[in-house]
Amino acid sequence: MDGKKDGKQQYRVRINYTDSYGKPKQVDRIAYGSAEAKTLETKLIIEYKEKKSITQNKTVQNLFDEYMANKKHEVRETTLDKSDRILRRYVIKYLDKTNINKLNMPTLQKWKTTISDLGLAIKTRKNIFSEFRAMLNYAVKMEYIAKNPLTAVGNFKDAYTFENNKTIHYYTKEQFKLYKSASIPADNTITNWGYYVFFNIAYYTGMRKGEINALKWSDIENNVIHVRRSIAQKLKGADRETPPKNASSFRTLQMPLPLIKILDEHKVRQKESKEFTEDFRVCGGIACLRDTSLANKNIEFANKAGLPVIRIHDFRHSHASLLANEGINIQEIARRLGHSKIEITWNTYSHLYPQVEEKAIEILNKIE
Repeated sequence: MDGKKDGKQQYRVRINYTDSYGKPKQVDRIAYGSAEAKTLETKLIIEYKEKKSITQNKTVQNLFDEYMANKKHEVRETTLDKSDRILRRYVIKYLDKTNINKLNMPTLQKWKTTISDLGLAIKTRKNIFSEFRAMLNYAVKMEYIAKNPLTAVGNFKDAYTFENNKTIHYYTKEQFKLYKSASIPADNTITNWGYYVFFNIAYYTGMRKGEINALKWSDIENNVIHVRRSIAQKLKGADRETPPKNASSFRTLQMPLPLIKILDEHKVRQKESKEFTEDFRVCGGIACLRDTSLANKNIEFANKAGLPVIRIHDFRHSHASLLANEGINIQEIARRLGHSKIEITWNTYSHLYPQVEEKAIEILNKIE
């Protein structure tokens, strides 16, 4: 206690506490006047000591509620919905009342075993792990816990598969020609032509399902598709139009001649409607095609063509695989697919470049 200010005696207020990392800490402040010093002391006790008490009583459910409330301002609604479903089903269900300070190695290893026993695919288990880890990273950021205990436990592993040996399903150009012929509608309705157009866009551009469903005629100019919106149908309530998946998904795609012809003809059909505007969905018209109907039509067309059924998402693989087999630069494929990182594209399609490796060996063989 020394010095004065405005006639008031100087007081040094010191609080000892243990931080969230378990380290002893001390906070030191100056106040002038006895009353001010006592007020400051009370404030510091609440800020540094009682905060720890609040943290010690925080459960996984409490953390989840706070985490989701903050995350909704930072991510797309579809991303938030996915996180909510995964965390509720696979984390909150088993650990809701567990105190976050009790998430030690044995507790989390037991949780991992429980999830593994559900018989989920390795990719699904890794997605669950990633969502849980992100939530605990938030707890570290907020200084509720010293470090993320899930990192020490480690992600799920499959002893019988290797990540670089992924099997992808796709149609070759010969197979797609059969599929394309099988998808031409027998009855000349706008909706049925819409399905035909949808799968052609999917194959010729590699666009995502939501991006194709959201596509408007105003997004097409000078034979170029501007990908700038997406449609989500699995959220509660009505369909949601959102931006594409990430910043890289905003892209322009030059169309090949076969697709230009298909779209020109389809626009003529849609223009027969008195309600037609440039804001019509390219495939659906006033409203987009339904995901369930698209899935059913995909099965119908594949069976009619005598082909194995692949997922709608596999039309992206088909597009990328066609280009990869023709030696198109992996960076251009990543751009067309709207991947945020080229590593995603390379890890998926690198095995389709065997001829490049053979060519490299031919070049090296000539050096003696």
